Amino acid sequence: MKIRVYFEDTDIGGIVYHTKYINFCERARSELLFKHGLKPFDVATNSGYVVKSLECDFLKTATLGDILEVRTSLLSRSQASFTLLQEIFKEEERIFSMRVTLVALKNGKPTKLDPQLLALFEGVDK
Repeated sequence: MKIRVYFEDTDIGGIVYHTKYINFCERARSELLFKHGLKPFDVATNSGYVVKSLECDFLKTATLGDILEVRTSLLSRSQASFTLLQEIFKEEERIFSMRVTLVALKNGKPTKLDPQLLALFEGVDK
């Protein structure tokens, strides 16, 4: 997914603020689900996918006006969780990397993963 860096994404020096990289990755995950008629979390059914853990590496900076690309790939899965690698590139140079583990919840408790969701993440950005 392509994302342009706007003024709201930067600090006073015009550099992307560190938490925005995580926001960009969240947006890319959500957009993939929305594109296929799914939601990251459905309040009506009290079910969805929430972040359990994440590990980030800030490799280089991005600045105001840059066009970034978020690439996502499935690293592993279990009965109720899955781990993604999300990387952000600026002109084919990797500037950010994040491993994020998400857990499927229903009524506040872990539940079995939806095979349709896993199929989406198995086929993206490889």
